[in-house]
Amino acid sequence: MTETMLKEGTLKAVVATSSLELGIDMGAVELVVQVESPPSVASGLQRVGRAGHFVGAVSHGSFYPKHRADLVQSTLTVSRMRAGLIEEMHTPRNPLDVLAQQTVAAVAAAGEDGLDADEWYEMVRRAWPYRDLAREVYDSVLDLVSGVYPSTDFAELKPRVVYDRVTGVMTARPGAQRVAVTSGGTIPDRGMFGVFLYTGSGEGSGGAPRRVGELDEEMVYESRVGDVFTLGATSWRIEDITRDQVLVTPAPGHTGRLPFWNGDGAGRPYELGKALGEYRREVFSSPEIIADADDNARSNIVAYLQEQSEATGVIPDEKTLVLERFRDELGDWRVVLHTPFGRPVNSAWALAVGARVGERTGMDPQAVAGDDGVVLRLPEAESEPDGSIFAFDADEIADIVAEQVGNSALFASRFRECAARALLLPRRNPGKRAPLWQQRQRAEQLLDVARKYPSFPIILETVRECVQDVYDVPALTEVMRELGHRRIRIAEVTTEQPSPFASSLLFNYTGAFMYEGDSPLAEKRAAALALDPALLAKLLGTVELRELLDPEIIAEVHAQLQRTDPSRRARTTEEVVDLLRVLGPIPVDELGEHTDVPLSALDQLGTRIMRVRIGGREHLAQAQDAPLLRDALGIPIPPGIPAQVATISDALPQLVSRWARTRGPFVLRDLTAAFGISVSAAHTVLGALDGVIEGRYRQGVEEQEYCAAAVLKTIRSRSLAAARAATEPVSGATFARFLPEWHSIAPAGKRPALRGADGVFSVIEQLAGVRLPASAWESLILPARVGDYSSTMLDELTSNGEVLIVGAGKAGGADPWIMLLPSDYAAQLAPETDAEGVSMLQRSILDVLGRGGGFLFADIAAEAPGTTEETREALWGLVEMGLVSPDSFAPIRTRLSSGGSRSGRTAHRSKRRPTRSRLRMGRTSFAQAQNAAGAGTPPDVMGRWSLAVPASTDATSRSVAHGEAWLDRYGVLTRGSVVAEDVLGGFALAYKVLSGFEESGKAMRGYVIDGLGAAQFSTPAIIDRLRGLADSPDVTGWPSGTTEPETFVLAACDPANPYGAALPWPQRDDADGKATGGPTRSAGALVVLIDGLPIAHLTRGGKTLTTFIESLPDGIDPAEVYPRLVSALTDMVARGVLSPLVVEKCNGSPIHKTDAAAHLREAGAGITPKGVRISARAAAPRTPRAGRRASEAIEELSFDDPPPAPRNNGGFRPRGGYRR
Repeated sequence: MTETMLKEGTLKAVVATSSLELGIDMGAVELVVQVESPPSVASGLQRVGRAGHFVGAVSHGSFYPKHRADLVQSTLTVSRMRAGLIEEMHTPRNPLDVLAQQTVAAVAAAGEDGLDADEWYEMVRRAWPYRDLAREVYDSVLDLVSGVYPSTDFAELKPRVVYDRVTGVMTARPGAQRVAVTSGGTIPDRGMFGVFLYTGSGEGSGGAPRRVGELDEEMVYESRVGDVFTLGATSWRIEDITRDQVLVTPAPGHTGRLPFWNGDGAGRPYELGKALGEYRREVFSSPEIIADADDNARSNIVAYLQEQSEATGVIPDEKTLVLERFRDELGDWRVVLHTPFGRPVNSAWALAVGARVGERTGMDPQAVAGDDGVVLRLPEAESEPDGSIFAFDADEIADIVAEQVGNSALFASRFRECAARALLLPRRNPGKRAPLWQQRQRAEQLLDVARKYPSFPIILETVRECVQDVYDVPALTEVMRELGHRRIRIAEVTTEQPSPFASSLLFNYTGAFMYEGDSPLAEKRAAALALDPALLAKLLGTVELRELLDPEIIAEVHAQLQRTDPSRRARTTEEVVDLLRVLGPIPVDELGEHTDVPLSALDQLGTRIMRVRIGGREHLAQAQDAPLLRDALGIPIPPGIPAQVATISDALPQLVSRWARTRGPFVLRDLTAAFGISVSAAHTVLGALDGVIEGRYRQGVEEQEYCAAAVLKTIRSRSLAAARAATEPVSGATFARFLPEWHSIAPAGKRPALRGADGVFSVIEQLAGVRLPASAWESLILPARVGDYSSTMLDELTSNGEVLIVGAGKAGGADPWIMLLPSDYAAQLAPETDAEGVSMLQRSILDVLGRGGGFLFADIAAEAPGTTEETREALWGLVEMGLVSPDSFAPIRTRLSSGGSRSGRTAHRSKRRPTRSRLRMGRTSFAQAQNAAGAGTPPDVMGRWSLAVPASTDATSRSVAHGEAWLDRYGVLTRGSVVAEDVLGGFALAYKVLSGFEESGKAMRGYVIDGLGAAQFSTPAIIDRLRGLADSPDVTGWPSGTTEPETFVLAACDPANPYGAALPWPQRDDADGKATGGPTRSAGALVVLIDGLPIAHLTRGGKTLTTFIESLPDGIDPAEVYPRLVSALTDMVARGVLSPLVVEKCNGSPIHKTDAAAHLREAGAGITPKGVRISARAAAPRTPRAGRRASEAIEELSFDDPPPAPRNNGGFRPRGGYRR
């Protein structure tokens, strides 16, 4: 359509990419505007040649460089375009993957007569790329397509050709022609998603959907339905994402994000690179040779080269390379080798240099190559880095690059493309897109097997493609030889700051690492995820696998692997050949279990199969197994069967490995019976095989069993899947009803069941590792869970060392985030802290505490270089950083009471406790003097202080401790719950650990809570408990079916509140009908839940109320909800947990302008000029009052507890001092 519109003149201009090089007739194009220099002269001519594309016309093009370095190459490219100096064309030499593909196609096209191998060899050699193809290489390709592999590990690869080595004729197997047609070609499948215009799914929307373009798979994975992106100068909104398409609708007027494609940069050719180096030298000496550039461009080129000359003293060219070194911000060396030879040469060079530096220093130099050089980062050393690290022997450089490329991601991706071209990875469904991750997975499995055999044709082809097509190793070898002959020299220079040439390279260097995050954090995250599998298994313990493996699944997998399952049985003679290739020799009397093909019908296969006797029983086997059976079991080769003469040293392990891979769990007796070998030989072979695991897998079998690792993984995953399928997900409201009960929280109006210090310790164990505002611990957290809670219980646990206090940030001016950790495993759950950034005063405090033990504040202040107040604030700053801990909760309690909730310095209400000082006169003058000297200790730093418990450095034990704590805390662990805790490693860490839990039987994964995906972990006991709380079916009103639902008032950040973490807040719209973001789980905020449904959210201090009444299910009357809301809040105020609330805003509007004010007033709330007031005593509904009682006014103004009944017989006892 674009082409048509361009020809008709409807479009005046088109923005295109390298598609201009594809030779497409774009119509009457008058001018090509090239932004950035084309990668080569040939590319530039091809692109500009799109203009004036008719007989006698002259092509016109304009070039607009992006930066000054690009400007130099652009002027050179244009001058060489005018001179017709295009680069030399290089054709691939002996591409074996294409040869394999064309061989299958030619044999399929030859029909029943087949194709003579010698005639095909001569025909292939007539093609220029194969002019010097060696016969042994050709034969290896024939072995590849006909199923002769170097090991039984390749048995899953299906041969496409039957090669009769006696007659030399190749014939096609069934399906060969279809594979050659549907999977042929040389353009690799990049796994792109097609973008199509969404037409709806209703009737009448017929016709093929209009194709808009295509997107990279990774771009699609990062997109969601509703996202807007820009494609072709138009904004599109994603309506749906299917397995192979992105369906979009136009979104005019919306700014969309730009898509990205992970394309391959071809890089500057070596020939153009040498010309560029010469051009730089000539232009620097004679600027007048610059052509085809305006005055601004000329002056920029001259200035650019002049600045480079001033910085390094020499201009890098094709004869003089410049090694520039300077210090980076961290003090390490940045080494830049300026070389104009282009990315194909420089990338291979960087690979070799990186390997050399890694061997010498043990660190990765993070080498990045570009068209204009190589950038390295080297650590501080005794001597400056010099040019010796870039000098290699010309005869060795090719081997070094080939060795290093084998372990790179480039090799794996090119192997996938080569294997696909060789028809080893055919498309399952030719008409549909194959996801790139599936292609990578299949290719990775094949590569793991093929890597052991360097002579495997596709391994050879991948190496050739990497070193000749991607990298230009021949050119690099020439450069090394010129360096050795001193025709090319490396000039070294040390600069204070990067030169102009280096600045361009460093920009690309930064871009290569920009998305890797902050390096220290990335290293910590990597360390957090580096779990030790052996230690993990030890920590998790061992669970009998027989308890976890489903016997029906074991039987099902065994039947499928043995091809005895009705859907997997062989139906034709060709499928019988495949059966023998995959399973190995099969007893003749058991053949009927695998196929319905009569034995007589197999005679037409001739020498492709053979009959042999193994262990006294007659077997059928494929002819390729003849040398294996000869060398492993001493079975003679039947007459007429071709077999290699060379002895196969690992014949028996190959036979046993294939036998084990194609069945379920087995005992030693099964193996000895199958091959007629002794028990000792069978035990020795199984012990030497890496892929076979000992264990107990089947119920009722008491002998030691064995199973192939891949088979065991399949059985385990299917057993888990069956267990997950039996789990019916519950609603989010069910989970919200479960959590408060799981945390032993009593609903409004009732007392919790836990009692005493033991109850407090039980709560702390469940909340171990959670950071909560200090003001919330003794107001909303512990009293809600322990019926008779008092502060002495927590002080008892902290003072005797059972519970440790660790700070984790600041929730308010005088309100730190606090973790309470059981001392037995506090190190595994403590957050990782960093003492960097502390002040000098704080450093001196840490030095004092670093001596060990606990210190009084007076001892600390005596050695700290600051005033008492400065030392006090510095000490609390260290507490908030998690570096220092008090020995009890008393100092925190005092600090909270001195801050006061009305000043906003604490997140939740804290009781104002008077500072009681004892009158200590002292009996002697010495005692009086000491008392006077120590009288300056502030009350909120009483007690002893010590360094906080250091976090454990063992990533595995930390991970297991976190995993167990998460499961104990939430019952059902979801991604949102982990993310809300903001732990190092995030959900990636949790998933690794919990997957280990699943493997060991400590947890199971599945759809436990509806709508949260499959990444949920729980235990069967908790799932049964959840089902007991499930919503009542077909009941309107409250989800549980009750008429008297329970109400909970929780701190928003309380783990017992799932909303905003595991569960999303209900969707709310503003006055304009647009969706608004949900509330936050911030410090000081409250949430009210009724029957597991979120009813209201109150911000810190209660000034802003957000209600979710509109989101309630049908059958719930709002008039019933508000009284429950007010009653619950009034109860909290009456118990002293909350201060009286004055709600000023509701759902973003002043509360007096909303309907909620009237509902709240009817429910018993008071009305004030500021808003709606909820206090300890509900207002009498519909009863006008002239004013307030004096007692209420005093209660509102007082910041003390209500005075108790007089107990001192009229004696004077002030509480809290005089009011000022």
